[in-house]
Amino acid sequence: MTPALHAYRILTGALSPFAGFVLRRRVRAGKEDYLRLHERTARRMPGRKSGTPLVWLHGASVGESRLLLELGNRLLEERPDLMLLFTSQTQTSAKLLEPLLPDNAFHQMAPLDTPGAARRFVRHWSPDLCIFGEGEIWPNLILEAEKAGARRALVNGRMTEDSFRGWMRLRGAFRRLVGRFDVVLAADEDTARRLATLLGKPITCAGNLKSALPPPAAGDVELRRLHEGFKGTRRCYLAASTHEGEEALFLEAMKAAPEAALIIAPRHPERGPLIEDMLRERNIPYARRSRGEAPTMRTQVLLADTMGEMGLWFRLADAVFLGGGNTPDVGGHNPLEPIRLGKPVVSGPDVFNFAAMMQDLEERGLVRLLKSAKAIGRALVSMEPPSAASLDLLAHEADAPMQVTLEALRPVLPAEAQS
Repeated sequence: MTPALHAYRILTGALSPFAGFVLRRRVRAGKEDYLRLHERTARRMPGRKSGTPLVWLHGASVGESRLLLELGNRLLEERPDLMLLFTSQTQTSAKLLEPLLPDNAFHQMAPLDTPGAARRFVRHWSPDLCIFGEGEIWPNLILEAEKAGARRALVNGRMTEDSFRGWMRLRGAFRRLVGRFDVVLAADEDTARRLATLLGKPITCAGNLKSALPPPAAGDVELRRLHEGFKGTRRCYLAASTHEGEEALFLEAMKAAPEAALIIAPRHPERGPLIEDMLRERNIPYARRSRGEAPTMRTQVLLADTMGEMGLWFRLADAVFLGGGNTPDVGGHNPLEPIRLGKPVVSGPDVFNFAAMMQDLEERGLVRLLKSAKAIGRALVSMEPPSAASLDLLAHEADAPMQVTLEALRPVLPAEAQS
């Protein structure tokens, strides 16, 4: 073990007695579910069926969880004997995942990365294969999984230049943790190059798994009701997955279409009250979805502060302002879902999490990356929907990263259970 990893284990072990205090503060801040705190410390876990091969898939938040769910479903198509355990860090991802889990899968909040919690978690679940999504490098969990003999994979790996520079200072620790993984796949060429430098070996660029995600579903009855009762003959514009400051930017941009129907769907629904205060201060007629308020033709803004309904909002909108690109340090969000549904997309320029994808889509005319409210408004009002040819090409390209990932994982899947 490297000095850095040894120091990390000592520090996280010393901080373990304060975990309860930190978690309770997070509960008061709305960042944790009090009824699920025991999962964060890896206690009172449900039983694990012995003899059943188990694959553990871990992602941080909504985006990673969605792509791992799709990957898990693909694995089950080939290996229905597997049991899948999903873990994630946020309440938002938990609420998204749980209604969508297949029968032989379940979700837990990810344990804190302390030596004790990691040891309890791994010993209890005894995973045969651990799949970490994107950049989830938790030393204690990885070391305990290795100690238990579990195989490990990093899929859809993403690493920014800042993260790369940070890990270069801890290159030995990174090699000790990730260099022994059975599978390491990068989501883009830049990440593949950075990982290759850190690990001292070639890394495969599988492509971004988020390109394989299907558009979120929507109920026909509710879509028709909203179309008739709220949108009507008006143009409709959606601000999707917005962060702090982006709602105000969107409202300013939409002065370009004063008669339009607007939808604001924040990335974190718990921000609903703050957005409501802003709408009230501006005297904008609104309806708040989380309270069950039905928008009418007199409603200017539908505040969609709920989970699992983005499919409705994408389909209702004529064009989409995608959040995450106009707020520092977020890095943008996946634009492919609205594009596949035939919607023009505008985002901010700060999209480092999807840099290669956004550049490609911008060159094809499917996305505009803009900073000012005036430019955003003009683009939303004037952009044409994607052509049928563009959508056909996207569909053809979409599944390639998933196929490369499945091919790499097949050799490390656990053996089938003996009947």
